[in-house]
Amino acid sequence: MAATVHAVLSSPSSILRFRASAFHFNIPPIRFAFAQPRFTLSASTSALHASNDGIDSVPSISLSFDPDSDHVPTPMVLIDQDSDSVATIVQLSFGDRLGALVDTMKALKGLDLDVQKGTVTTEGSVTQTKFFITRIDGRKVEDPDMLERIRLTIINNLLKYHPESSEQLAMGEAFGIKAPEKKLDVDVATHIHVKDDGPKRSLLYIETADRPGLLLEIVEIITDVNVDVESAEIDTEGLVAKDKFHVSYRGAALSSSLSQVMINSLRYYLRRPETEVDSY
Repeated sequence: MAATVHAVLSSPSSILRFRASAFHFNIPPIRFAFAQPRFTLSASTSALHASNDGIDSVPSISLSFDPDSDHVPTPMVLIDQDSDSVATIVQLSFGDRLGALVDTMKALKGLDLDVQKGTVTTEGSVTQTKFFITRIDGRKVEDPDMLERIRLTIINNLLKYHPESSEQLAMGEAFGIKAPEKKLDVDVATHIHVKDDGPKRSLLYIETADRPGLLLEIVEIITDVNVDVESAEIDTEGLVAKDKFHVSYRGAALSSSLSQVMINSLRYYLRRPETEVDSY
């Protein structure tokens, strides 16, 4: 059974592909406006509470869970550039403990983003929030700097409301909460694969130990070998990042030799956490 929340905005729609060449952003004055949220609730084992008086007066959405449970689920943050043609989809999951839909909306408003729609869904023991977000001009978020800021803003918000998640996240130490007890061996944890995804692009899959600035580091390495990033799916699962990139070279899929050059470059730099990259 599912419990679903919808908050809808009116904003122009357009299609813009994610380009790896965009490595700059300017944050204009904050503008965050949306229509009064509509809340619907179907039968569910979780309790949903919210106000419809506007974002500044809406309390945190709380979903019931057993506070005495020793099991701490794995936090997951997914940024999806492929599934919707006009919006960037951001999804957050933390077992049945997640209760930060409106709080996360507030955290994102500082990045000058419009939340077109937000949903909360509970299936069994897993609760997920999903946001469809755009820039204030109605376009998808294509700047890798901004995508990394979105990712780290959401993770920081999760740590704020669920400090118990810090030991399950590589960001626990980075944000000064509590370092994970388990440390990943980057060489062992890193897996990189490339396969054709039609005649005009290839699919690059990267699994590696997560850290702040990882997305920017990956994109910079890819562009250093003159490969274009067309779109991305950034998946943070606890201590591990599992990212997918649609890439091309001069409008075509990567050759086997270029794929190997890119893989070698990524493997070399990703195993060196001391590599200096800009981070949030």
